[in-house]
Amino acid sequence: MKNLPTPILIGAGVLALFLLYNSAYTVDETEQVIITQFGKPVGDPINESGLHFKTPFVQEVTSIEKRVLEWDGRPNEMPTKDKTYIVVDTFGRWRINDAKQFFLRLRDERSAQSRLDDILGSETRNAIAKHKLIEVIRTTKDRKPVRDAVLVDAPGSVGILYPITKGRAKIEEEIFDMAAAKLTDFGIELLDVRFKRINYNESVQQRIYDRMISERQQIAERFRSEGEGEAAKIIGRKERDLLKIESEAYKRVQEIQGAADAKATEIYANAYNQSEESGEFYAFIKTMETYQEMLGGDSTLIMTTDSDIFKFLKRVDPTAE
Repeated sequence: MKNLPTPILIGAGVLALFLLYNSAYTVDETEQVIITQFGKPVGDPINESGLHFKTPFVQEVTSIEKRVLEWDGRPNEMPTKDKTYIVVDTFGRWRINDAKQFFLRLRDERSAQSRLDDILGSETRNAIAKHKLIEVIRTTKDRKPVRDAVLVDAPGSVGILYPITKGRAKIEEEIFDMAAAKLTDFGIELLDVRFKRINYNESVQQRIYDRMISERQQIAERFRSEGEGEAAKIIGRKERDLLKIESEAYKRVQEIQGAADAKATEIYANAYNQSEESGEFYAFIKTMETYQEMLGGDSTLIMTTDSDIFKFLKRVDPTAE
């Protein structure tokens, strides 16, 4: 070796470093590695982080993500079992649990995302088509709504939830179970699938708004009818109390007036019964008052000559001035 020229030694050293550079590789804690030879995987996936070696120039290193990955589906319009169109936006979480199978079937994450779109989108559409709108919207089964105390006895379905058999959480589980089984063949472990947002179609929105308006109108009509009924009761009590007050007042007035008339009659009787002349004077005064009321204006009065009221007229001398 000592007799070799320096350029050859330098070249050998450079070649050795180059071979070492092409044979050594590192594995990060967040990834797993597949070694391929002429495009085909060789051996098992390498999951341990650190420095590793491979055959230079012949074998290549393919890194595959080991962390949890996200899938964000596109919002799609789909019909429910009761032919109601809604826009469903879903998301999920997944990871690669079999790197070799994943590499053989999909190669990279881009292909995996495309396959997730197909499988999860299809299963979501199938699940939505098998259930009614209320099942997709409601989250829990047998939930009891909080109702206003005044609406407990309200007629109709105001404030009453329609019964459901599963609910949104169960539908999400159905999508997860069906999709997870299909993704296993691709070396993918599906961790979770959820509805991110469910929007109503424009026509469905109008139906929902109309129903909300109808319920509010029912509540308003109930309040109005109860208010009108209470107002009628108050008015009835007022009129009853008013009639009672008026009758009692009229009775009191008649009692006072009767007592006053009796007292006046007593006073008149005591005054005009003191002598025979006073009695005759009282009869004369009353007769004159009667004449004044009877003979006023253009009235005509026909009396018999033997009537009591005519007795004073007999005494009148028509020739006297």
